[in-house]
Amino acid sequence: MATAKTPRSADRGADKNRPLIEDIRLLGRILGDVIREQEGALAFELIERIRQLAVAYRLKRDTQAGRALDRLLKNLSVEQAVSVVRAFSYFSHLANLAEDRHHVRRREHHEQLGHVQEGSLAMSFERLAKRGVRATEIAELLGHAYLSPVLTAHPTEVQRKSVLDAERAVAELIGARDTLPTQRERAANEAMLRARVTQLWQTRLLRTSKLSVANEIDNALSYYQSTFLRQIPRLYAELEALLPGFEVAPFFRMGNWIGGDRDGNPNVTAETLRLALARHSETVLRFYLTEVHELGAELSISALLVQVTPELQALADRSGDHNAHRLDEPYRRALIGVYARLAGTLTALTGTEALRHAVAPSTPYATAEELLADLRTVEASLASHHGAALAAARLKPLIRAVQVFGFHLATVDLRQSSDQHEAVLAELMAGARIEADYAAMPEEAKVALLLGLLNDARSLQVRGAVYSERTRGELAIFEAAREGRALYGHAAIRHCIISHTETVSDLLEVLVLQKEAGLLQGTLDTDARCDLIVVPLFETITDLRQAAPIMREFYALPGVLPLVLRSGADQYCEQDVMLGYSDSNKDGGFFTSNWELYRAETALVELFEPLKREHGLTLRLFHGRGGTVGRGGGPSYQAILAQPPGTVNGQIRLTEQGEVIASKYANPEIGRRNLETLVAATLEATLLPPKRHAPKLFLDTADTLSQLSMAAYRKLVYETPGFADYFFAATPIREIAELNIGSRPASRKATRAIEDLRAIPWGFSWGQCRVALPGWYGFGSAVEGFLGDAPKQRKERLALLQRMHAQWPFFGTLLSNIDMVLAKSDLAIATRYVELVPDKRAAKKIFAAVQAEWQRTDAVLAAITGEPRRLAGNAALARSIEHRLPYIDPLNHLQVELMRRYRAQQGRGELHERVQRGIHMSINGVAAGLRNSG
Repeated sequence: MATAKTPRSADRGADKNRPLIEDIRLLGRILGDVIREQEGALAFELIERIRQLAVAYRLKRDTQAGRALDRLLKNLSVEQAVSVVRAFSYFSHLANLAEDRHHVRRREHHEQLGHVQEGSLAMSFERLAKRGVRATEIAELLGHAYLSPVLTAHPTEVQRKSVLDAERAVAELIGARDTLPTQRERAANEAMLRARVTQLWQTRLLRTSKLSVANEIDNALSYYQSTFLRQIPRLYAELEALLPGFEVAPFFRMGNWIGGDRDGNPNVTAETLRLALARHSETVLRFYLTEVHELGAELSISALLVQVTPELQALADRSGDHNAHRLDEPYRRALIGVYARLAGTLTALTGTEALRHAVAPSTPYATAEELLADLRTVEASLASHHGAALAAARLKPLIRAVQVFGFHLATVDLRQSSDQHEAVLAELMAGARIEADYAAMPEEAKVALLLGLLNDARSLQVRGAVYSERTRGELAIFEAAREGRALYGHAAIRHCIISHTETVSDLLEVLVLQKEAGLLQGTLDTDARCDLIVVPLFETITDLRQAAPIMREFYALPGVLPLVLRSGADQYCEQDVMLGYSDSNKDGGFFTSNWELYRAETALVELFEPLKREHGLTLRLFHGRGGTVGRGGGPSYQAILAQPPGTVNGQIRLTEQGEVIASKYANPEIGRRNLETLVAATLEATLLPPKRHAPKLFLDTADTLSQLSMAAYRKLVYETPGFADYFFAATPIREIAELNIGSRPASRKATRAIEDLRAIPWGFSWGQCRVALPGWYGFGSAVEGFLGDAPKQRKERLALLQRMHAQWPFFGTLLSNIDMVLAKSDLAIATRYVELVPDKRAAKKIFAAVQAEWQRTDAVLAAITGEPRRLAGNAALARSIEHRLPYIDPLNHLQVELMRRYRAQQGRGELHERVQRGIHMSINGVAAGLRNSG
C-alpha cells in the first residue's frame, strides 16, 4: 500500500520529518505487498485506486476525484468493502506506530543537542530554578505528594490484545532500524517486519464474543509488563538525577478500576475483584522473580576476592543453597534465597508457581517491606565493598519497583452508584426492623439514622435472614476488599467511589457498609477508624454545584473529621473528591462542563484550606477524564497547569481510558514521556502557581459564556424534537453497542433517551461520524451572544476574550482543545451520515443547526486567537492530521455505505454478518486514526 506524496506544509519540516515519512512509506509498502500476496493483484489495485482518489480529494480539493470515489465505494461488493476497510484500518495502526517512533526519535535528538522540551522534567526543573525554588522544596513536596494515573475499562478500546501484541513487535522493529549499521541487518529487519505485518493481516481484527472483565484485567496488565514496571523506576531515577543527594519518596503510584468498578456493570462481582487482585499480584511477583534471577546471574562476585557485610553473609547462609559451585558466591546464594521466598509468596498469594527453582520455595514474605529489606541488604553490601556500580542497572530499579508496586501492583478502586448502596441498606434496615422504608425517609432523618448506626457496634445483618442477590453481592464486594487488603497490603484497595453523589447520606451509607464488612472499626463518637477513603463522585452540572456544600455538611457532622484524621494517622490523611467530566458535558455541553468543574474545584479548595491548616487534612482531586475533549481529554500537561490555583498541591489522580491507554502507554518510551509529563505538570502547578487568581472580570465573563453555551447546547440536544432519533440514525451508536469492546452495557436503561445513554458511547459515536459535537457545540453561540451587535461593545468584549486567552491558562487550554477538535472534525463527511436519517426534513433542520454552530465556533475561535487556520500553533499535530486524514476518509465513506446496507437488512429481518463485521472494523480503523476519539 503506497503512501501519499508529502504535502507542501510538511515540506517545511522535511529534514526532521524525513525519517517519519520513510517509516510510513516502508510500512505502507510492506502492507501493500502483503495485501497483494494474500488477496491478489486486483484487490491491491482497488485499494490503491481508492487511496489515490481519497488523497486527491482531501489534499488537492479535487471534487471530480471525490465524485469518483463516491461512485466506486457505493459499487463495491461486501467482500471488497471489508477488504478495503481492513487495509485502511491497518494502515492507520501502522502509521500510528511510525508516528510514535518519530516522537521518540525527535525527543532523543533534542536531548543530544541539550535542548529541553515542554512537559519534560528538565524543563520543569529549569523553570523551578529560575523562580528560586530549591531542591529541598521539591524533595519536600514529593515526600508528601501522591500522583496516580488510574486505568479504567471504559468501552472505547477497540483493539484486541493479540493485535496490540503484534503491533508492539512492529514498533520494536521500527525503533531498531535507526541503529542498524549494515544493509544486511536492515534487510533482515524488513523481513521480520513483513512477518509481523503478515501476522496482523491474518489475525482477526475483532473479537467474536463479548469482552469479559477477566479479559479487561489481562489487557490492562499487558501495559504493566510492557511499560509501567520498568519505566516508572526509570522516571524515579531521572528525578533523583535532577535532585542529587535526595532519595525521592515513592509518590507516583498506579491505580485501576478494572475488576472493582461495578457502576452499571453487573459483570463486576466480588469474584472479579478477587481475580483482579490475584492477577495484579501474580504479575508483579513474576516480574520480581525474573529480575532477582537475572540479578543473581549478574552478581557472580566471589568472596575469595571481595568481602561482604555480615548481614549479606547471613542472608546467604539462610538461603538453603548449598551448591558446591556457589559456596564462594554469597550474592548469588543470597538472591537464590530471596527468589525462594518470592516463589513461596507467589504460591501463597496467587496459588501459582514460579517457573524455575534452584532451591525449593521457602517461607513467604509477609509484606513487601520484608522483601525490600533483603534487597537493601544486598545494596548496602555492594556499596560498602566497591560494588555500587553493580547495583545501578538492575538492583536499584528493582528496589524502586518494590517501593512503588509492593505485592499489589496497583490500587484497585471500588465504585458503585449511590442508589445501589441505598437499596442495600434499605433491605438490611427493614430486615433488622430498624426502618421499614429507609429510601422514603427525608434526608435529615436519613443522616440522623445513619449517624446512630455508626455509633452502634452491632451489625445490621440478621443471622439466618435471606437477602436479595443485589444485597448479597454488594456486601460480598466489601468482604472481598477486607480480605484483599489483608492479603496484598493496605495499598491494594484504598478508595470507595460513590457515583451520583447527591446528598450527605450517600457518603454515610458507604461508611455503614464498611462497618458491616469490618472495614470500619469502633464507633463514630469514640474511636472509629475507617480502612477505605469514601470518595464522592460529582458528575452532573447540578451535582458539581452541590460538591462543596455537601462536603461542608459532611465534615460538620459530629465525629466525621476525627474519623478521617484517625484513619489517616499511619497511611494517609487525605480526602479524595472525584469530578466527572463525561456526564457534566452530556448534561450541559463542553464549555459549561469545564466551567462548572472549575467552579467546583475552587469552592472545594476554599472549603478544605482551613481543614488543612488546622488539622492537616489534604484535599486530593480525582479527575474523571476521558479520551475525547468532550469528556475531559486533551493534553494532560496543559490540563493540569490549567487547574485553578491551589487545587493540585502535589495531589492528583486522573483516569486513563479506552484506546487512549494504548496511544499513551503501548510504546514504552512514549509511555515514560507521558508519565514524565504528569510529574512535570504536577510540580509546576504546585510550586509555580499563578501569582494571582483570575480577575473577577474573567470569572464573570466565563460565567456568562457558560450560561449562553449551555442554553445553545440544550436547545439542540434536549429541546429539539426528534434529536434523539437523529442521533441514533446519523451516528454508529447502534453498531457501537453491538461491538464486543467492553464488559459494560452502552446504556443505563433500555431506552433511546439521551439522558439514559452513557457519556462514553455518546462521545465515541460523535467522533466516528467526524462531528465531535460534545467537544465544541455551543461555544460559537455563547461568544456571539456575549459580543452583541453594537460595534463598540463588540470590539471591547472581543479584546477582553483575547486577554483571557492570553493570560488565563484555563481559558487558553479550553480554546486549544476546541481548536484540536475542530481540526479533526469534517462536516463534509458528516453529511454522508445525515443521509442515513429516515426523517429527511428533521435531518436537514438539525444538521443545518450543527453546521451553523460549527461555522460560528470556527469564526469566533479565529477572532479570539488571531489564527484563521486550525492548529496554527501546533505544527506537529497539524502535519499528523493532514497526513492521516486521507486514510481515515475512505473508512468513513465505507462505514456509511455498510451501515446503510446493514440497517436495510435489519429492516427486512435479515442479518449479514460480514456487513456487520465490516462496520465494526471501520469503527476500529477510525478510532485508531483519530487516536483520542473515545
